[in-house]
Amino acid sequence: MPARNAILFAGMTEAEVIDGAQTGDADCFEALYHHHKRRIFSLCLRMTGNYTEAEDFTQETFIQLYRKIGTFRGESAFSTWLHRMSVNIVLMRWRKKGLNEVSLEETLESQSEDGHKKEIGKRDLVLYGAIDRIALDQAIQDLSPGYRITFVLHDIEGYEHNEIAEMLGCSIGNSKSQLHKARMKLRTLLPRADSGKTQTIEIDSRKPARAEVQLAA
Repeated sequence: MPARNAILFAGMTEAEVIDGAQTGDADCFEALYHHHKRRIFSLCLRMTGNYTEAEDFTQETFIQLYRKIGTFRGESAFSTWLHRMSVNIVLMRWRKKGLNEVSLEETLESQSEDGHKKEIGKRDLVLYGAIDRIALDQAIQDLSPGYRITFVLHDIEGYEHNEIAEMLGCSIGNSKSQLHKARMKLRTLLPRADSGKTQTIEIDSRKPARAEVQLAA
């Protein structure tokens, strides 16, 4: 997330720009728009897999921001607050369309199907070493909405589980459960890399990470 003291506009910090936008300064609001629009569009695109819908959701997010920026109290990072607004807009549209979402309240078995215990909430290096970016993007779109949102927020956008729980209105445990299930589903959707190869996969994230894994034969 951008630091609260980052210079965003005309020598002003993020906090000062937010304060200006809250008092009706159009230039400050425009500065916030230009600073956050690419991240919001990327988030919407990964959640929907549709460029036109992502543009619509991005526009709707900033319309909502214009109406509601006065309610921001700084209790969380502004980017987290804005992303939560965007996620809620997408979720509301899905609910209106009657999409079958995976419940965020589902519980998680501590054992995988093969009986091996999995660490929940940790980066799955086998998953990241076994795929390429194009295959990952396609597989993400094949996930059910509930899994997709949690996976995108955690593994792509770099949010922590406590932040995701705040955005989605669920518990931290449920966020971890959804991420675990999303990763397990992806492992069934993605082809494994050739045996013996080491692949480096870089994920576009707020916290850039590179995973290098030597795949077992």
